[in-house]
Amino acid sequence: MPAGGAGAVCGVVLAAGAGRRYGMPKILAHEGKWLTTSVDALRDGGCDEVVVAMGASVVEPPVNTSMLYVDDWAAGLSASVRAATHRVAAEPDFVGMVLHVVDTPDVGPEVTRRVIGAAGRRRDAVARAVFDGRPGHPVYIGADHFAALRTHLRGDSGAGRYLAAVPGLRSVECGDLATGRDRDLPE
Repeated sequence: MPAGGAGAVCGVVLAAGAGRRYGMPKILAHEGKWLTTSVDALRDGGCDEVVVAMGASVVEPPVNTSMLYVDDWAAGLSASVRAATHRVAAEPDFVGMVLHVVDTPDVGPEVTRRVIGAAGRRRDAVARAVFDGRPGHPVYIGADHFAALRTHLRGDSGAGRYLAAVPGLRSVECGDLATGRDRDLPE
């Protein structure tokens, strides 16, 4: 539990996919460096616990993280987000979660810190990083939103559909900190 009585936040790295366009699971990209970078962005950015959603490829989770195995990972990103909501909801100390993807390697802890700060570690808050106005990750979702979020999850769309519809979403400009560019294809 964080100091000062603030609620705990769980960081979740979404890394269960097969990475078809990339040519391999992105959790393996750059010899696992992307995974380490994503975990560090969450942990050093203020998350009290970090879990890594895995599926197509299972690797040893980085130190001080745990694995969340997503049985139905092939159904798309929605399966990982759904599994994350259940995992985080099972711990009553968590007031929310921060979703991050493994394939935005230039996003660092300062971005996560800014998003969590905008959300205020509140159960009813929703906040997402934007980069020069373009929506990206990480995304903070307060625990009060988990049930409604699950009703919007389909295929490979993740939380995007819910975030587009939820009132009170805070867009947190982070273009001064990173590009937030998603790496879907090998360079």
